[in-house]
Amino acid sequence: MIPFVDLFQKYFMQENEFNYNFFEKAEFFSGKWNGNMTDNEKALNILENVYKDAGTALKFNSVFELLVSVILSAQCTDVRVNKVTSELFKKYNTPKAIADMDIAELEDYIKSCGLYKNKAKNIKAMANALLESFEGNVPSTREELMSLPGVGRKTANVMLSVGFGKPAFAVDTHVFRVANRIGLADGKTPDDVEKQVTSIVPEEKWGNAHHWLIHHGRRICHAQNPDCENCPVRICCKFYAEKNKN
Repeated sequence: MIPFVDLFQKYFMQENEFNYNFFEKAEFFSGKWNGNMTDNEKALNILENVYKDAGTALKFNSVFELLVSVILSAQCTDVRVNKVTSELFKKYNTPKAIADMDIAELEDYIKSCGLYKNKAKNIKAMANALLESFEGNVPSTREELMSLPGVGRKTANVMLSVGFGKPAFAVDTHVFRVANRIGLADGKTPDDVEKQVTSIVPEEKWGNAHHWLIHHGRRICHAQNPDCENCPVRICCKFYAEKNKN
């Protein structure tokens, strides 16, 4: 029997486009899915196989560069952040270099990321905090990370997962929307969604699941007009079932 993943990649994804007709008629699921699997388990299985190579799009060469990039990424695309940091990091890529920058110069570098005054203030304060409290090193615990200016739980979880390879599940706007829509969570806050999703996803896959949901949100499960007709998860999606129950 052809492995499930190979079938998925060969027939379901063709030149990065979804081939839903094959998926809809496929019988190989009956041989791969346990009859007792919940819709959530099926959804996670599909997401893992479709987005198995998903990862961060941010470009960085150190955990400090990653931290700056994640702070800049708030309400800004990764593409834009990468353009900004490709210039910024040529001269300023250490806590000392950023701390010594004139705030106006930093603002000028990051202006196109939006919210640049607040981001510049936080990045500079964060760099100073690293020098004063952590000998210039980015800490690797959630509590210490969240003690830094401009670093909330989401940013701390991204740093833990992407920067340090530790189990952590970051909830951004894509993750919050998609997890609630599919039915993986029913949370009113990012913390609610984090707790609910991490209760059903194995710890070793928390970081990967974050990226599965982000990519699905960007490609298919858009905030406005989600592309349900081409969604691989629709057979076990709460939102799709409710939309089509009549």
